[in-house]
Amino acid sequence: MLVAVSLLLPQERLVEDELVSSDLLAVLLIVQALTFAIVGLVISRARPHHAIGWLFNGVGIFVGLYLAAERYQHYALVVRPGELPLGELAAWLQAWLYVPALGIVVSVLPQLFPTGRPVSRRWSLGLVLAAAAFVGVCLSDALAPGIIDQTIVENPVGISPAAFDVLSTAAGLLFLASAIVGFASLVVRWRRADRRERQQLKLFAFAAALLPLFVLTSALADGVEIGGPVFEWISQVVAGAAFLGLPIATAVSILRHRLYDIDVVINRALVYSLLTVVLVATYLISVLFFRAALDPLTGESDLAVAGSTLAVAAAFRPLRSRIQGVVDRRFYRSRYNTAQTLERFAVRLRHEVDLETLGTDVLAVVRDTMQPGHVSLWLRPAKGVDRD
Repeated sequence: MLVAVSLLLPQERLVEDELVSSDLLAVLLIVQALTFAIVGLVISRARPHHAIGWLFNGVGIFVGLYLAAERYQHYALVVRPGELPLGELAAWLQAWLYVPALGIVVSVLPQLFPTGRPVSRRWSLGLVLAAAAFVGVCLSDALAPGIIDQTIVENPVGISPAAFDVLSTAAGLLFLASAIVGFASLVVRWRRADRRERQQLKLFAFAAALLPLFVLTSALADGVEIGGPVFEWISQVVAGAAFLGLPIATAVSILRHRLYDIDVVINRALVYSLLTVVLVATYLISVLFFRAALDPLTGESDLAVAGSTLAVAAAFRPLRSRIQGVVDRRFYRSRYNTAQTLERFAVRLRHEVDLETLGTDVLAVVRDTMQPGHVSLWLRPAKGVDRD
C-alpha cells in the first residue's frame, strides 16, 4: 500500500539529471521494500517462529514509509505548495525513517543469521547495542540543524551545531560498534557451525560482499568530493544490488533450497568477476597501445578498437583457465589437489601395463581424493584363465 501511494505522487525536479536520479532511487527503494516484504512473508509462513522473517517485514515497512514520506513531502512542498497538509512533518520523518531498516540489515541480521537467535546468551548484549545505535542515529538525523536533506524545509526541532556534533559522533561510534559486533558474531558462529550451517553462512557472506564495497565507495566519494550524475547513478545501483542480494540469499539459506550448490556459485562468481576485470583492463591498455602505434601511420582509431577486440577475444579462454586454476588453488585447495592427483594418474595410466601396479595406483588415488574409511579392489578374472 505504501508503495502504491508513492507511485501515485508525481515528482518534479528543476534539473533533468536530478529527476533521472530521483526516479532511479525511487525504483530501487520500491524494489527493496517489495523484496524484503515478500521474503519476510515467505520466511514467516514457512518458519513462523523465526525472527528474521519478521525483521524483514519490518525492513519492508520502514523502507515503504521512508519512500512515501519522501515522495509526499516533495509533492506537498514543491509540486503543490500550500495546498496539502503535513508536508513539513513528512519532510522531517523522511530524514530518519530509513535508519531502522539500515540498522536491521547491517547489525541485527548478522547477529541472528541463520538460526534466528544470537550465538549465545552473552551475545544478546549485541542486540542491546544495536538498539542503542538505532536510537542514537535516529535522534541524530531527526535533530540535525539546518535544512533537512532532500527537502526545502528547515528542521523545526534542530539542535545547536555543537550539540549535534557530539550526538552524531556518539551515534556513529555506536553504530560502527554494533556492525563490528555483528561481524564478530558471524565469525564465532562459523567456528562453532556444522557443515550445513557453514553452507548457509557461505551464501550469506557471498550476498553481503557488496555491502563493504558500497560503504567504501560512499566513504571515498565523500572524502575526495566525487560527485556528478554518473557516479551517483553507479552508487545507487551498487547500493540496490547490495541490499537486494541479502534477503534473497537469506531466504534460500533458511529454507535450505539447493544449499549445497553455493560452492559452485561462489567459484564461478570469483572466476568471472576477475576475468571481467582483467579483460576490461587488457582492452583499455591495448586500445591505448594500438592508437599510439597506428595513429601516426593511419590516422584512424577504428583499427585500434578492432585490434583490441581481437586481442581480448583471443585471450578469453587461456585467461579463464588460468584464473580458474588460481581461484581453485587459493580458495578450493582440496579440489585443486584432487584435480592434480587425477591428472597425474591419467598420465601414468597411459603408460602402465602391469595390472598389480595399476591396482595399487587406483587404491592410492581413491585414498588421496575421496579419503574413505576403507577401500578395497576386486578384479574379475578374464574368461578362460585358471583362478588357481
